[in-house]
Amino acid sequence: MQTGPSGKLNRRAVVRALLEERGGLLVIGGLGAPAWDITDAGDVPENLPLWGGMGGAAMMGLGLALAQPTRPVLVLTGDGEMLMGVGALATIGVQRPKNLAVVVLDNEHYGETGMQETHTRHGVDLAGMARAAGIADARLLRTADEVQALRGAVHAMAGPLFAQVKVDEASERLVLPPREAAILQARFREAVLGAAAHLQ
Repeated sequence: MQTGPSGKLNRRAVVRALLEERGGLLVIGGLGAPAWDITDAGDVPENLPLWGGMGGAAMMGLGLALAQPTRPVLVLTGDGEMLMGVGALATIGVQRPKNLAVVVLDNEHYGETGMQETHTRHGVDLAGMARAAGIADARLLRTADEVQALRGAVHAMAGPLFAQVKVDEASERLVLPPREAAILQARFREAVLGAAAHLQ
C-alpha cells in the first residue's frame, strides 16, 4: 500500500482498500478530505459525502446503522471532526450497533482550515477514548496489513468497530462529489430504500 512523504499510510490508498469490492456498504464521508477520498474511490449513490455539519459524521452513521440494521455502515472521517464530535462515541458505545464501523483518517491536522495541529498530534488517543466509551473493538492502525484486516472487519458486521488510522498529512488533488445537497440526499435515499423512495 502506498505511503506518503512521512512514511505513514497514504489516506487515499487506505480509503480505496476499504471500499474495494464494497458490495452493499453504505458510506458517510466526513467534512472535507474524507468526502473527497470516498469520491475518488468511486462516486456512487451509496456514498453520502458531507459538505458541512462538522462533528456530525459519526452520529449520522449511528442513525443510519440503527435504521438499516441489515446493511453494513462505514463512517470515514477525520481526526479534527472526530474530536469535535467525540461525544458520539458514548452513544455508539451504549447503542452497540453491530453494523457500524467508524474509521478516523488521522493526519493530526485540520486540513480544511490551514493545517493547524490537532490534539492527536500531541498524544490524544481516539481509539482509547472509544474503548473507554464502550466500543470494545477499537483499534489504532499504522500498517497496510492492519488496514486489510480492518476491511474484513467492516464487512463482518460484528461491531460496533472504531479504528484510528494514522495517515500522512500530504494534500491530495481535489475529487469533488456533487455539491448540491438535494441530489446527494435523493440518490442516497434511493440507494438505501429503493427506486420508489422519492415517492414517499
